[in-house]
Amino acid sequence: MRKMVRTHRRLPSPLSFSASSCAGDASQSKPWLLVGLGNPGKTYQGTRHNVGFEMLDAIAEAEGISVSSIRFKALIGKGHIGDVPVMLAKPQTFMNASGESVGSLVSYFNIPLNQLLLMYDDLDLPFGKLRLLPKGGHGGQNGMRSVINHLKGSRDFPRLRIGIGRPPGKMDPSSFVLKPFTKGEREEMDFTLQRGVEAVRILLLEGFDKSATFVNTAQPSELLT
Repeated sequence: MRKMVRTHRRLPSPLSFSASSCAGDASQSKPWLLVGLGNPGKTYQGTRHNVGFEMLDAIAEAEGISVSSIRFKALIGKGHIGDVPVMLAKPQTFMNASGESVGSLVSYFNIPLNQLLLMYDDLDLPFGKLRLLPKGGHGGQNGMRSVINHLKGSRDFPRLRIGIGRPPGKMDPSSFVLKPFTKGEREEMDFTLQRGVEAVRILLLEGFDKSATFVNTAQPSELLT
């Protein structure tokens, strides 16, 4: 993975991003709001339902952003990816009420919906596969259902879906999503998360189309299956 070069200028203080939303002018634009969905607490760490949290954490680690402040029922952190201001958020409301936090953040910071990226687990994608879409429904994912409801029904925001596969046999999906990964799955998911970090960088620095092409194009390992 290529290493992004970040400037060492003084970052804006928390909550002090500019109110301007001039497209293409990173120094004056409103921040992107990157949200990973999951459940708080040690009980849920490492489970399939928390890969949205894991993606957010991977981005934070790669970009040196601390996600430790509590605002609007979420753990948040602020920084830059390249020269693009970003706000990272992990709602602490539990999955089914994620919209309470996301809706408040969008409203308070007046985030344009095309600069809101939701990252979450998806049962309908093969394990370890990513899909970047510009908009869409909730697909039965209760966290996304809550977010859409708290955005007054709007579905016009990008989302990065992270495939966790379907439950085996007749296992109930609600039980499956709360199960931890096997050792092999953990290794594959870690690779997927790093690919997701790169996809987010491309999205913010080069645009949606280039990122979608990167994400949605089959990898050599996928072509062999």
